Amino acid sequence: MKIAWFKKNISPEIGAKIAGYDFHSVSVMKLDDIFMDGLCMDDGEKKALLISFDLQCLDGSFVQNIRRKCAGILGIPEEAVFLTCTHNHTGPEASTPWEHPEAANTAYIEKLEKAILESVQDLSDADFRECEVGYYSSCCDENRNRRYTTADNCASFTAHRREVVPIAAGFADKELGQLNFWDSETRQPLYLIGNYAAHPLAGHSPGLGGLRISADFPGAFRNYITRETGAEAMFISGAAGDMVPREDELGSDAATQMGIRLAKAAIGGLIDSRRNRQRFVMKDPKLGYSIGTFSTSVRNRYIQDMPPEYEGKKEQTLEIQLLSIGDICFVGVPGELCAELGQEIKWHTPFRKAFIAYYSTADFGYICPANFLVAGGYEGNAQRMNSMGGFSLVQCAVESMFALRKKLHPDQILNGEPYPDYLKHPLVHIPEN
Repeated sequence: MKIAWFKKNISPEIGAKIAGYDFHSVSVMKLDDIFMDGLCMDDGEKKALLISFDLQCLDGSFVQNIRRKCAGILGIPEEAVFLTCTHNHTGPEASTPWEHPEAANTAYIEKLEKAILESVQDLSDADFRECEVGYYSSCCDENRNRRYTTADNCASFTAHRREVVPIAAGFADKELGQLNFWDSETRQPLYLIGNYAAHPLAGHSPGLGGLRISADFPGAFRNYITRETGAEAMFISGAAGDMVPREDELGSDAATQMGIRLAKAAIGGLIDSRRNRQRFVMKDPKLGYSIGTFSTSVRNRYIQDMPPEYEGKKEQTLEIQLLSIGDICFVGVPGELCAELGQEIKWHTPFRKAFIAYYSTADFGYICPANFLVAGGYEGNAQRMNSMGGFSLVQCAVESMFALRKKLHPDQILNGEPYPDYLKHPLVHIPEN
């Protein structure tokens, strides 16, 4: 594997509208810069480009346009260009506001496109570094479910009733997934990708905290990794639809400390994977990619409240995008996938690990399990697709992963049985070097 990367400041000017909360919120200062981080990978046969943005979301039409143009520059298929957003709530509007399409931040979007294409063009002259690729997974108690559900299945949004937070015990995906890229000669870390499920809302305190340009905890995560290891870092948000930081909306210190704690856990993963190379360094980190689609109906109450690219149609077709690096598969989804659905995708993956990539293919809002529309609460009430949409998405993601795995590793289909089908694992299976 060879890699090259870029990091580009995409901070807006002070006075830009802030995305994510009140439509009329306007930035009054900058706490820290926001970035886009790009990683180009070359396994000797295929190339793929992965870009993460400190933005709330991007329009599906913009994503498809950028995929096409970047693919043309690099000479790769469009499905090999994978975009994702951290879902930053202290960055600029970069998509078309659902209720206010006339307020699209056209100037910033045009500037962003230019920055992306220039950065990708520069990869043509970049110094690709030969590396080893490893992965790791650890449990980090930095998030919580923001839904409290009563015994008779009525949901409350804890952001509007903080006093019930101590008794809210909904499912939380606490996996910190990571990919580690090591210099083949020096064995020093070159690049690290972290994946965790939580809205970037730690620093969004009332008043000034919500009006400062900032990358929130993903920025602190990257900064600490780079400062302490010398490696560049990227953050990809997982299925964070109903996940918030344990210290949500408490200000800059909460954001910084959360980012540092996650970064420390990732450095711990670097240590363990380096000392257990036979377990965590991939022997064949080949690249794979695909785009699948699923259909869903829009709920009647939202048909007339759709942005122009969806044209108020009842039936919609949305994309699921996959990017696999060795035995790790990123699953790109078209909106705010709730953690329960993200976990179901992880449970059913045929890859060693699957990591969810938030807001990758479109901006279609919240995507919930069907029962959320029974229980109510913010996420269920805000979902645009009908109650079967989440199930259709999971089915598409799982079937796409099995198809991609079969395409990449046809030799693993044994006696007509689809991979995985391990019968030889012991009942107690703790790998050692």
